[in-house]
Amino acid sequence: MDIIISNNANKPIYEQITAQIKAMIMSGELEAGDAIPSMRALARSAHVSVITVQKAYEDLQRDGFIETTVGRGSFVSARNKEFYQEEQQRIAEGHLQAAAEIGRISNISLEKLTELLALFYNGEE
Repeated sequence: MDIIISNNANKPIYEQITAQIKAMIMSGELEAGDAIPSMRALARSAHVSVITVQKAYEDLQRDGFIETTVGRGSFVSARNKEFYQEEQQRIAEGHLQAAAEIGRISNISLEKLTELLALFYNGEE
C-alpha cells in the first residue's frame, strides 16, 4: 500500500493516511474484505510513528471503513462506500447551504449560483 506523506500539507499526518485509505476504498483499489497493513508495517513503510497510524486506523474504524479483529488484523469493511457517500453529501450540503445564504444576502440569482455550481462540478473553472 503506497501512502504518500507530505510534511508541507496543512493536514496532520494521520488525516493524510486516513484520506488516502478512504480514497483507495472509494476507487475500488481496496475492496471489502481486503486486508490492510498492520499498524507497525504501515508506520515503517510511511516513516511515521505507530501512534500516528493507530490514530488513522481508529478514525477509519469509527467511520466504518475498516474492521479490526484482535489477532487477525484490519480489513476493509463491507458497508464503507455508502457511509462515505452519505458523509460527503452532508459536507456538500453544508457548503451549498452557505453558498445559498451568500447568494440571498448578495442578491446573486439562483440561476447564477446554479450555473457556477455546474461549472465547478464539470471542472470548467
